[in-house]
Amino acid sequence: MDDYRLLADEVAAAIADGRLRPGQQLPTQRAFARTRGIAASTAGRVYRELARRRLVVGEVGRGTFVRAGRPGAEQPVALAEPAAPDRVDLELNYPVVPEQSALLAAGLAPLLRPDALEAALRPIGVAGTAAARRAFAGLVEAAPQEVLFAGSGRQLLAAALGALVPTGQRLGVEELTYPVVKAVAERLGIALVPLAVDEQGVLPQALAAAHRSAPLRAVYLQPRLHNPLGASLSPERCERLAGELRRLDLPVVEDAIWSFLHPGRPALAALLPERTVLVDSLSKRLAPGLTTGFAVVPDAGLRERLAAALRSGGWAPSGFALEAAVRWVGDGTVAAVEGAKRADATERQLVARRLLAGRAVRSDPVSYYLWWELPRAWRAETFVAAAARHGIAVTPAAAFAADPRSTPNAVRVGLASPALPVLREALGTLARIAASTPEELW
Repeated sequence: MDDYRLLADEVAAAIADGRLRPGQQLPTQRAFARTRGIAASTAGRVYRELARRRLVVGEVGRGTFVRAGRPGAEQPVALAEPAAPDRVDLELNYPVVPEQSALLAAGLAPLLRPDALEAALRPIGVAGTAAARRAFAGLVEAAPQEVLFAGSGRQLLAAALGALVPTGQRLGVEELTYPVVKAVAERLGIALVPLAVDEQGVLPQALAAAHRSAPLRAVYLQPRLHNPLGASLSPERCERLAGELRRLDLPVVEDAIWSFLHPGRPALAALLPERTVLVDSLSKRLAPGLTTGFAVVPDAGLRERLAAALRSGGWAPSGFALEAAVRWVGDGTVAAVEGAKRADATERQLVARRLLAGRAVRSDPVSYYLWWELPRAWRAETFVAAAARHGIAVTPAAAFAADPRSTPNAVRVGLASPALPVLREALGTLARIAASTPEELW
């Protein structure tokens, strides 16, 4: 084994047995090299190996810090299992409103007839049925022939990236992006290129500069209610970005999973139908277990490429879920649940803004999450570990950073999953943690 791996094993052991605590800063690479009597280049390899094992995270201008959680156990938050029952989950973000189960149950009643159930349980392809295409097209104001289906939105994202970006090529993403996209890109051998953002979203000039340095093959963006920042593109920014994408001749995967909360915002798909794959899902609109994903792809050639990728992955949708959705769309259930969730998200944001007043928090009034830039006394990983000791799960910025060398000192707080009284108590606890220092808690 190479010497640098032996040194990495020593540091890993110190993390495992608690000599190095979550959030603790490691020496600079130069200092590490000096104390170990090794070359600076070897120290760099040690630190890269620790990052590869997900034991540490580097923050530009700050240093390298021990990650929260058990060594080797961390995975992208969007791929993680729900928190333990005794923990308050502000990490995974699944909105459920009280009235939705009754509404969904009523819509399922017609499917329980033997003839309807037999039809719904037959195998189905990625094009779905004519009724499903009409129903889902109505959710996003698309033409029915433009709609494709998969078992989940994640499957659609994986298929879209695989269809558009060959192995070894570059995909432009917001500098803070959906963790599933990071995981999919790693599995497919796609290089992520972070694009700078401001309070509105991605900067068109950042897109142009990234493509100029080395060609991009596609771009993945969240124009409405960006996760984790909550930002939405203004109409003017959307127009500029669409113009840049058209000029550079780049296809775009537009993630619209949360856009039902803010339906009036502009979408790139409306401005660039010929080069956009719009991806959506039922999991946030209706219920966590309804993972049926759907995509709108106006361009016939692009649609066939996506359909081929879905078929090769074995990612066809459930016929039963599609049949249920057709009924829920037709009887007004989807619209009713969406309206209830918009009201619920607004109420939760008001609670968060009251309890976190004076904190550096960014979000949207109808978003189910917020972005919290932490006080200087706290590193993100240390704060996550402190929250966990109080039974609360939040997500460090590293989970979203497209470039692990450039990670903001922030956390994402999901507001959707716990009941409102539990959310109030958890946010109050987080505010008290942030008002203290790590030394007071350890």
